[in-house]
Amino acid sequence: MADKEGQLDTHDYHLHRAQVAEPFPLKGCQSLDWGMQNRLSRIFDPKSGKTVMLAVDHGYFMGPTSGLERIDVTINPLLPHADTLMCTRGILRSLTPSTFTKGVVLRASGGPSILKELSDERIALDMEDALRLNAAAVAVQVFIGGEFETQSVHNMTRLVDAGLRYGMPVLGVTAVGKQLTRDAKYMRLATRICAELGAAYVKTYYVSEGFETVTASCPVPIVIAGGKKLPELDALVMAYRAVQEGASGVDMGRNIFQSQAPAAMIQAVRHVVHEGMQPGEAYELFRSLAGK
Repeated sequence: MADKEGQLDTHDYHLHRAQVAEPFPLKGCQSLDWGMQNRLSRIFDPKSGKTVMLAVDHGYFMGPTSGLERIDVTINPLLPHADTLMCTRGILRSLTPSTFTKGVVLRASGGPSILKELSDERIALDMEDALRLNAAAVAVQVFIGGEFETQSVHNMTRLVDAGLRYGMPVLGVTAVGKQLTRDAKYMRLATRICAELGAAYVKTYYVSEGFETVTASCPVPIVIAGGKKLPELDALVMAYRAVQEGASGVDMGRNIFQSQAPAAMIQAVRHVVHEGMQPGEAYELFRSLAGK
Protein backbone atom coordinates (compact mmCIF):
# COMPACT_ATOMS: atom_id res chain seq x y z
CA MET A 1 0.00 0.00 0.00
CA ALA A 2 1.19 3.51 -0.77
CA ASP A 3 2.06 5.68 2.19
CA LYS A 4 -0.92 7.95 2.85
CA GLU A 5 1.08 10.49 4.83
CA GLY A 6 2.40 13.38 2.84
CA GLN A 7 0.00 12.79 -0.04
CA LEU A 8 -1.02 16.11 -1.62
CA ASP A 9 -4.63 16.99 -2.32
CA THR A 10 -5.55 17.02 -5.98
CA HIS A 11 -6.19 20.45 -7.36
CA ASP A 12 -4.94 20.88 -10.92
CA TYR A 13 -8.04 20.04 -12.94
CA HIS A 14 -7.61 22.69 -15.66
CA LEU A 15 -11.30 23.49 -15.43
CA HIS A 16 -11.19 26.13 -18.14
CA ARG A 17 -9.64 23.81 -20.74
CA ALA A 18 -11.76 21.26 -22.59
CA GLN A 19 -10.31 17.76 -22.75
CA VAL A 20 -8.67 17.10 -26.08
CA ALA A 21 -7.97 13.73 -27.63
CA GLU A 22 -5.51 14.26 -30.48
CA PRO A 23 -6.97 12.78 -33.67
CA PHE A 24 -4.96 10.25 -35.64
CA PRO A 25 -4.04 12.09 -38.84
CA LEU A 26 -3.71 9.16 -41.26
CA LYS A 27 -6.35 8.97 -43.98
CA GLY A 28 -9.23 6.64 -43.21
CA CYS A 29 -7.61 5.23 -40.06
CA GLN A 30 -9.16 7.38 -37.33
CA SER A 31 -11.45 4.61 -36.06
CA LEU A 32 -8.80 1.91 -35.71
CA ASP A 33 -7.85 0.59 -32.30
CA TRP A 34 -5.04 2.33 -30.43
CA GLY A 35 -2.61 -0.52 -31.12
CA MET A 36 -3.20 -0.35 -34.87
CA GLN A 37 -2.82 3.42 -34.89
CA ASN A 38 0.40 3.12 -32.91
CA ARG A 39 1.78 0.57 -35.35
CA LEU A 40 0.85 2.72 -38.34
CA SER A 41 2.60 5.69 -36.72
CA ARG A 42 5.80 3.61 -36.93
CA ILE A 43 5.28 3.38 -40.69
CA PHE A 44 4.00 6.86 -41.55
CA ASP A 45 5.88 9.90 -40.26
CA PRO A 46 3.51 11.67 -37.82
CA LYS A 47 4.56 15.11 -39.10
CA SER A 48 4.38 14.61 -42.86
CA GLY A 49 1.89 11.73 -42.89
CA LYS A 50 4.12 10.07 -45.50
CA THR A 51 6.44 7.08 -45.59
CA VAL A 52 9.55 5.91 -47.39
CA MET A 53 9.38 2.13 -47.23
CA LEU A 54 12.50 0.22 -48.21
CA ALA A 55 11.33 -2.96 -49.94
CA VAL A 56 13.72 -5.92 -49.77
CA ASP A 57 11.19 -8.79 -49.83
CA HIS A 58 11.89 -9.73 -53.46
CA GLY A 59 13.70 -12.91 -52.42
CA TYR A 60 10.47 -14.62 -51.35
CA PHE A 61 9.83 -15.47 -55.00
CA MET A 62 12.91 -14.22 -56.91
CA GLY A 63 15.75 -15.54 -54.77
CA PRO A 64 18.95 -13.47 -54.44
CA THR A 65 18.17 -10.80 -57.02
CA SER A 66 20.73 -8.17 -58.00
CA GLY A 67 21.45 -5.86 -55.08
CA LEU A 68 20.12 -8.31 -52.49
CA GLU A 69 22.87 -10.90 -52.70
CA ARG A 70 24.25 -9.74 -49.33
CA ILE A 71 21.62 -7.81 -47.43
CA ASP A 72 23.96 -7.30 -44.49
CA VAL A 73 26.33 -5.43 -46.79
CA THR A 74 23.96 -3.57 -49.13
CA ILE A 75 20.76 -2.98 -47.14
CA ASN A 76 21.61 -2.60 -43.47
CA PRO A 77 23.61 0.62 -44.07
CA LEU A 78 20.45 2.14 -45.63
CA LEU A 79 18.21 1.49 -42.62
CA PRO A 80 18.86 4.86 -40.90
CA HIS A 81 17.32 6.58 -43.94
CA ALA A 82 14.18 4.42 -44.20
CA ASP A 83 10.91 5.00 -42.36
CA THR A 84 9.99 1.35 -42.75
CA LEU A 85 11.62 -1.90 -43.79
CA MET A 86 9.51 -4.32 -45.83
CA CYS A 87 11.01 -7.80 -45.67
CA THR A 88 10.39 -11.45 -44.90
CA ARG A 89 10.62 -12.95 -41.45
CA GLY A 90 13.63 -14.99 -42.54
CA ILE A 91 15.62 -11.88 -43.43
CA LEU A 92 14.42 -10.08 -40.31
CA ARG A 93 15.59 -12.85 -38.02
CA SER A 94 18.83 -13.71 -39.77
CA LEU A 95 20.22 -10.36 -40.92
CA THR A 96 18.34 -7.31 -39.64
CA PRO A 97 19.85 -5.64 -36.55
CA SER A 98 17.53 -5.93 -33.56
CA THR A 99 18.43 -2.32 -32.76
CA PHE A 100 16.30 -1.22 -35.74
CA THR A 101 13.37 0.50 -34.01
CA LYS A 102 11.36 1.79 -36.94
CA GLY A 103 8.42 0.02 -38.52
CA VAL A 104 8.81 -3.44 -40.03
CA VAL A 105 6.27 -4.69 -42.57
CA LEU A 106 6.44 -8.46 -42.97
CA ARG A 107 5.63 -10.28 -46.18
CA ALA A 108 2.77 -12.60 -45.21
CA SER A 109 1.93 -14.33 -48.49
CA GLY A 110 3.95 -16.56 -50.77
CA GLY A 111 4.35 -19.99 -52.28
CA PRO A 112 5.21 -20.04 -55.97
CA SER A 113 8.53 -18.85 -57.36
CA ILE A 114 9.10 -16.90 -60.57
CA LEU A 115 9.11 -20.30 -62.29
CA LYS A 116 5.40 -20.82 -61.56
CA GLU A 117 2.07 -18.99 -61.76
CA LEU A 118 2.64 -16.22 -59.21
CA SER A 119 -1.02 -15.58 -58.36
CA ASP A 120 -1.31 -19.00 -56.69
CA GLU A 121 -0.15 -17.70 -53.31
CA ARG A 122 -1.14 -18.78 -49.80
CA ILE A 123 -0.80 -17.20 -46.38
CA ALA A 124 2.80 -17.79 -45.39
CA LEU A 125 2.95 -16.16 -41.96
CA ASP A 126 1.06 -16.76 -38.74
CA MET A 127 -0.18 -13.58 -37.07
CA GLU A 128 1.28 -14.65 -33.75
CA ASP A 129 4.73 -14.77 -35.32
CA ALA A 130 4.24 -11.24 -36.67
CA LEU A 131 3.47 -10.14 -33.10
CA ARG A 132 6.46 -12.07 -31.80
CA LEU A 133 8.64 -10.15 -34.25
CA ASN A 134 7.12 -6.81 -33.22
CA ALA A 135 5.96 -6.06 -36.77
CA ALA A 136 4.16 -2.82 -37.56
CA ALA A 137 2.09 -4.43 -40.35
CA VAL A 138 1.85 -7.50 -42.54
CA ALA A 139 1.64 -7.43 -46.35
CA VAL A 140 -0.34 -9.72 -48.60
CA GLN A 141 -0.42 -9.88 -52.40
CA VAL A 142 -3.86 -9.48 -54.01
CA PHE A 143 -4.25 -10.52 -57.65
CA ILE A 144 -7.35 -8.72 -58.89
CA GLY A 145 -8.17 -10.16 -62.30
CA GLY A 146 -5.65 -12.97 -61.92
CA GLU A 147 -6.34 -16.67 -62.23
CA PHE A 148 -6.41 -17.09 -58.44
CA GLU A 149 -8.15 -13.81 -57.66
CA THR A 150 -10.65 -15.17 -55.13
CA GLN A 151 -8.00 -17.13 -53.28
CA SER A 152 -5.73 -14.10 -52.94
CA VAL A 153 -8.60 -11.92 -51.74
CA HIS A 154 -9.48 -14.62 -49.22
CA ASN A 155 -5.85 -14.64 -48.07
CA MET A 156 -6.15 -10.92 -47.33
CA THR A 157 -9.48 -11.12 -45.53
CA ARG A 158 -8.22 -13.94 -43.30
CA LEU A 159 -5.24 -11.77 -42.36
CA VAL A 160 -7.51 -8.76 -41.80
CA ASP A 161 -9.62 -10.81 -39.37
CA ALA A 162 -6.52 -11.93 -37.49
CA GLY A 163 -5.14 -8.40 -37.59
CA LEU A 164 -8.30 -6.96 -36.06
CA ARG A 165 -8.09 -9.59 -33.34
CA TYR A 166 -4.49 -8.72 -32.46
CA GLY A 167 -4.20 -5.06 -33.50
CA MET A 168 -2.06 -5.64 -36.60
CA PRO A 169 -2.61 -3.54 -39.77
CA VAL A 170 -2.69 -5.34 -43.12
CA LEU A 171 -1.14 -3.88 -46.26
CA GLY A 172 -2.93 -4.98 -49.42
CA VAL A 173 -0.46 -5.19 -52.31
CA THR A 174 -2.14 -5.00 -55.70
CA ALA A 175 -0.28 -7.32 -58.06
CA VAL A 176 -0.40 -6.65 -61.78
CA GLY A 177 0.10 -9.59 -64.10
CA LYS A 178 1.44 -9.31 -67.62
CA GLN A 179 -2.03 -9.87 -69.03
CA LEU A 180 -3.58 -6.96 -67.09
CA THR A 181 -3.57 -3.33 -68.18
CA ARG A 182 -1.84 -0.91 -65.85
CA ASP A 183 -4.24 2.01 -66.10
CA ALA A 184 -6.16 4.16 -63.65
CA LYS A 185 -9.38 2.20 -64.15
CA TYR A 186 -7.74 -1.04 -63.08
CA MET A 187 -5.90 0.61 -60.18
CA ARG A 188 -9.13 2.16 -58.92
CA LEU A 189 -10.76 -1.26 -58.96
CA ALA A 190 -7.91 -3.11 -57.27
CA THR A 191 -7.17 -0.55 -54.55
CA ARG A 192 -10.82 0.00 -53.70
CA ILE A 193 -11.45 -3.73 -53.32
CA CYS A 194 -8.53 -4.02 -50.90
CA ALA A 195 -9.77 -1.07 -48.85
CA GLU A 196 -13.39 -2.23 -48.86
CA LEU A 197 -12.36 -5.62 -47.47
CA GLY A 198 -10.31 -4.20 -44.63
CA ALA A 199 -6.75 -3.34 -45.70
CA ALA A 200 -5.40 -0.54 -43.51
CA TYR A 201 -3.40 0.78 -46.44
CA VAL A 202 -2.70 -0.25 -50.02
CA LYS A 203 0.35 -0.53 -52.24
CA THR A 204 -0.13 -0.09 -55.96
CA TYR A 205 1.62 1.16 -59.09
CA TYR A 206 1.76 4.75 -60.26
CA VAL A 207 0.07 5.52 -63.57
CA SER A 208 0.82 8.72 -65.46
CA GLU A 209 -2.79 9.46 -66.39
CA GLY A 210 -5.52 9.67 -63.78
CA PHE A 211 -3.56 8.60 -60.71
CA GLU A 212 -5.26 11.31 -58.65
CA THR A 213 -8.56 9.46 -59.24
CA VAL A 214 -6.98 6.31 -57.78
CA THR A 215 -5.96 8.03 -54.54
CA ALA A 216 -9.22 9.98 -54.34
CA SER A 217 -11.41 6.88 -54.65
CA CYS A 218 -9.42 4.81 -52.15
CA PRO A 219 -10.52 5.58 -48.56
CA VAL A 220 -7.21 4.48 -47.00
CA PRO A 221 -3.61 5.57 -47.68
CA ILE A 222 -1.90 4.47 -50.89
CA VAL A 223 1.85 3.98 -51.26
CA ILE A 224 3.32 3.40 -54.69
CA ALA A 225 5.53 0.52 -55.69
CA GLY A 226 8.86 1.48 -57.20
CA GLY A 227 8.63 -1.27 -59.79
CA LYS A 228 11.46 -1.97 -62.20
CA LYS A 229 14.73 -0.05 -62.05
CA LEU A 230 14.49 3.40 -63.64
CA PRO A 231 17.11 6.10 -64.17
CA GLU A 232 17.42 8.00 -60.89
CA LEU A 233 15.82 11.20 -62.17
CA ASP A 234 12.86 9.26 -63.59
CA ALA A 235 12.32 7.48 -60.27
CA LEU A 236 12.39 10.81 -58.41
CA VAL A 237 9.90 12.30 -60.89
CA MET A 238 7.59 9.32 -60.36
CA ALA A 239 7.79 9.66 -56.57
CA TYR A 240 7.14 13.40 -56.73
CA ARG A 241 4.15 13.10 -59.03
CA ALA A 242 2.63 10.27 -57.00
CA VAL A 243 2.82 12.22 -53.74
CA GLN A 244 1.54 15.41 -55.37
CA GLU A 245 -1.39 13.39 -56.72
CA GLY A 246 -2.37 11.98 -53.34
CA ALA A 247 -0.04 9.09 -52.50
CA SER A 248 1.04 8.76 -48.89
CA GLY A 249 4.54 7.64 -49.77
CA VAL A 250 6.56 5.10 -51.69
CA ASP A 251 7.65 1.51 -51.23
CA MET A 252 10.86 1.39 -53.26
CA GLY A 253 13.28 -1.45 -53.66
CA ARG A 254 15.17 -1.81 -56.94
CA ASN A 255 15.15 1.94 -57.58
CA ILE A 256 17.13 2.29 -54.37
CA PHE A 257 19.29 -0.80 -53.86
CA GLN A 258 20.11 -1.13 -57.58
CA SER A 259 21.03 2.53 -57.85
CA GLN A 260 24.67 3.39 -58.48
CA ALA A 261 24.59 5.14 -55.08
CA PRO A 262 21.84 3.60 -52.91
CA ALA A 263 22.43 5.73 -49.80
CA ALA A 264 22.32 8.92 -51.86
CA MET A 265 19.18 7.76 -53.67
CA ILE A 266 17.16 6.94 -50.58
CA GLN A 267 18.04 10.32 -49.07
CA ALA A 268 16.92 12.08 -52.25
CA VAL A 269 13.66 10.11 -52.21
CA ARG A 270 13.11 11.15 -48.58
CA HIS A 271 13.36 14.82 -49.51
CA VAL A 272 10.83 14.36 -52.31
CA VAL A 273 8.34 12.43 -50.18
CA HIS A 274 8.54 14.29 -46.88
CA GLU A 275 9.46 17.80 -48.00
CA GLY A 276 8.03 18.03 -51.50
CA MET A 277 11.42 18.73 -53.05
CA GLN A 278 11.27 19.17 -56.82
CA PRO A 279 12.69 16.19 -58.75
CA GLY A 280 15.43 18.21 -60.42
CA GLU A 281 16.62 19.58 -57.10
CA ALA A 282 16.46 16.11 -55.56
CA TYR A 283 18.50 14.72 -58.43
CA GLU A 284 21.19 17.32 -57.85
CA LEU A 285 21.18 16.34 -54.18
CA PHE A 286 21.57 12.71 -55.23
CA ARG A 287 24.54 13.56 -57.45
CA SER A 288 26.15 15.60 -54.69
CA LEU A 289 25.74 12.85 -52.09
CA ALA A 290 26.85 10.20 -54.55
CA GLY A 291 30.06 12.10 -55.20
CA LYS A 292 31.06 12.17 -51.54
